[in-house]
Amino acid sequence: MAQELTKGLFITFEGPEGSGKSTHSKRLYRDLLNEGYDITRTSEPGGTALGEGIRELLLKTDSVRLDNMSELFLFEADRAQHVREMIKPSLKANRIVLCDRFNTATFAYQGYGLGMRMDLIEELDALATDGVRPDLTVLLDVDVPTGMARAKARGPADRMERRDIKFHEDVRRGYLALAALEAEKIRVVAAGDDIDRVYDSVKKEVYGLIERYKRTG
Repeated sequence: MAQELTKGLFITFEGPEGSGKSTHSKRLYRDLLNEGYDITRTSEPGGTALGEGIRELLLKTDSVRLDNMSELFLFEADRAQHVREMIKPSLKANRIVLCDRFNTATFAYQGYGLGMRMDLIEELDALATDGVRPDLTVLLDVDVPTGMARAKARGPADRMERRDIKFHEDVRRGYLALAALEAEKIRVVAAGDDIDRVYDSVKKEVYGLIERYKRTG
């Protein structure tokens, strides 16, 4: 039976490397789809043809050296295209959009991790997001040694994963600081526990939001 919402919902998944964002968003996507919800699942960087090219540059291409400012501009260019081509149209159609990473990641990685000016990130990000904000951000929190071990087990490390431990510790600290500032929108889920228990916590947060916007009658 199809489930209808009174508005589109934008739900993002954030966390340090190896926190399980993709694992839990994929599982949630399957469950919601099976229950009749209209879903778009996507990720950053990526989600569009332009975004996939930017993703390759940012994470995979070792022959290209990026300074911090260039990296920031590429993330925001990816987001600008993603918002206009995929996210906004899906929300307008009253779909649920599940996205692995969005702008909270930029504040955590480029702001706290690389020490870039927050006011500069805020200015560029406002242009890129064009007024789009997540209705809920699920922050999967895991300690850095555990997360990096998980990431390493997945296969060869990408450009972000190869950065030093201090960078990753700063990113995690940044995520938790951002969550403290927006506790109603950014919900922290401890991700070092049994995977099913973590998923139960994720579902509780997401389904609590969805219930508020289900169309009845």
